[in-house]
Amino acid sequence: MIQLALQAAREAQRVAPPNPAVGCVIARPDGVVIGVGHTQRTGGPHAEIMALRDAQAHGRSVEGATVYVTLEPCAHHGRTGPCCDALIQARIGKVVASMADPNPLVAGQGFERLRAAGVTVEVGAGAEEARELNIGFFSRMLRKTPWVRMKLAASLDGKTALENGVSQWITGHAARADGHAWRARAGAVLTGVGTVLEDDPRLDVREVETPRQPPLVIVDSHLQTPPDARLFDTERPIWIYAAKPNADKAAPLEARGVEVRYMANPQGKVDLPALLRDLAAREVNELHVEAGHKLNGSLLREGLVDELLVYLAPKLIGAGMDMASQIHAQGPLQTLAQVVDLEFHSVESVGPDLRILARLAGRNVWLGKTNP
Repeated sequence: MIQLALQAAREAQRVAPPNPAVGCVIARPDGVVIGVGHTQRTGGPHAEIMALRDAQAHGRSVEGATVYVTLEPCAHHGRTGPCCDALIQARIGKVVASMADPNPLVAGQGFERLRAAGVTVEVGAGAEEARELNIGFFSRMLRKTPWVRMKLAASLDGKTALENGVSQWITGHAARADGHAWRARAGAVLTGVGTVLEDDPRLDVREVETPRQPPLVIVDSHLQTPPDARLFDTERPIWIYAAKPNADKAAPLEARGVEVRYMANPQGKVDLPALLRDLAAREVNELHVEAGHKLNGSLLREGLVDELLVYLAPKLIGAGMDMASQIHAQGPLQTLAQVVDLEFHSVESVGPDLRILARLAGRNVWLGKTNP
């Protein structure tokens, strides 16, 4: 039943942000499923409410039934009412939840209210999968920053483009479509002004169906983004982070609907850690980075990347552009002990290419175990 609930949660990944992707299954004591649901768009019903409505729509009583849900039922009035109260009113007999909600407004209170009402509560089934589905939500709640995923497409010898900058296309269509699926689940897509000026990309979701276009974030210290860039062809929020105010350059961008924010570090560039904290305040759970080697290097150098999403094509380029530049402040390394350690999280074939998800070593220690 938890596996069915997790499958429902996966269906919510492109819909739910900034809410967590949650799935819910309601079953009778004899194991017959009578309701299934997942979290809807922001402001819409949560998974438990959708499952209750599903059962009601088919004339099925939920009294005494068991609810299998991938995250603790909420216990606060946010954009919707408390799900734990709805379950209590429906006279549910038991709740099996994968894990507690890390949101301080919930954090075990949903379980407490259910137990106080006489509902049996079990926690832990499917916890690892449920946590992975919502790793960005956990990051924002526990670290106050998004989960930062850097996407790269490269040849087998690690080149992302030829020396002349040509990069379309190193990987195949299946890999590009898969990359768009990762864009679709993100809370925002981040790039640098260098990529905007060199490639004039759209950086929207096109290769897969999506109910929403994630906001686009541009790191642009000197407001060089052209007001006629192709990225404006897609309707979505666009946030530009700059270092120094310039009303003349900001005005034409703001006329295109851009929100410009200024966050400078002592070096006169955009303060990247402050940018991440600001994105978390804007409820961005997962930040999907598609940038050039310079911004990639800066993010890695400052320890701001959580995992790499790398598509490797079975090609050799030789001389060309690297994935990232100057990822160590001290320059070229002298010993292997200084390298950035990664842990392979998954390796899968996508068409003729490989997709590697590599997580910074020890990066998810902060996730912890939260099962009251």
